[in-house]
Amino acid sequence: MNRRSALKTLTTTATAAFVSENLSTRLEATNAVLDRTTAGKINHSACRWCYSTVPLEELCKRSKEIGLQALDLLTLEEVPTAQKYDLTCSMVHFDLKGYGIPKGFNRIENHKDLIEYYEDRIPKVAKLGLKNIICFSGNRAGISDEQGLANCVIGLKKIMATAEKHNVNVVMELLNSKVDHKDYQCDHTDWGVALTKSVGSERFGLLYDIYHMQIMEGDVIRNIRDNHTYIKHYHTGGVPGRNEIDDSQELYYPAIMKAIVDTGFKGFTAQEFIPKNADKLGSLEKCVKICDI
Repeated sequence: MNRRSALKTLTTTATAAFVSENLSTRLEATNAVLDRTTAGKINHSACRWCYSTVPLEELCKRSKEIGLQALDLLTLEEVPTAQKYDLTCSMVHFDLKGYGIPKGFNRIENHKDLIEYYEDRIPKVAKLGLKNIICFSGNRAGISDEQGLANCVIGLKKIMATAEKHNVNVVMELLNSKVDHKDYQCDHTDWGVALTKSVGSERFGLLYDIYHMQIMEGDVIRNIRDNHTYIKHYHTGGVPGRNEIDDSQELYYPAIMKAIVDTGFKGFTAQEFIPKNADKLGSLEKCVKICDI
C-alpha cells in the first residue's frame, strides 16, 4: 500500500467512524428524550405530595419522560390527568375528612366512618383500573399494641369482602414513630406482619417504607427478604433527613432494589423523598436511575 492509498483508507475509515459515532450519539439522545427506557426490573413511581409545587400536568409529562410508570398518592380526581399521560396511580390517596395518619383503624369508634369510606372508595378505585388504596393504623394514644392490632383486625375484616370482590388491595403503611409520626402504632414490621396474618385476606398487606423502617429497626434487606410475602408496595427516602437517596445518606439503594427484585416482587416502588435541590424533577430522575438496577 502506498502513501496515497494509505491516506485514502484512513480518511474513509475516519469518515465512517465519525458517521457511525455521530449516528450512535443521535440515537442515544433520541432514546433519552423520547423513550427513557428503564431496565424493566422495577416498576417506578413517585409520590405526588413531594412535588406539590409542580403543576400536575408538568409532573405527569416529566415523569413519563423519566421512565416512570405511575404516580403515587393521587386523589381519585387527579387520576384521569395521570392516565392522559399513560401513567397509572400506584397507590390511591386517603382523603377522609377529619381522619389521617394519627386517626385510623386501631380505635373502634373510628370504624363506622372508615368502613363507609372504604366501601365507597374501593369500587371507584377498581372502576379506574387501579389496584391499591392506602390505610393507616392511627396513633396509640394509650392503646396497647395488642389491643390496637385486635381493633384493626375487626375493622379491616369488614371491608375485605369488598376489596376481594373488586380485586383492590387495602395497604397499611409502616411509619416511624421516632422522628416523623410520634406514637404511630404500625411502626414495626413484626406488628404489621402479625396484623396481615390476622386479617387473613390476599387483598390486605403492607406498604414497606424503607426510610421509616431504617429509622425504626434497620436491617432493611433482611426484613424485606423475610417478610416480602406480606409487602404490596415500597417507598424510598434518604436517611437521615428524607431527602435524595444519593451518597449524601446512609442507605445503599441499588442493593436494596436488588433484594426487592430477588423476592419476585411485581408491584411498585415509589420515590418518596423531599428534594433539596432546586431542580426537583432533576433529582427525581437521578434517584430513579439509582433504583433502576
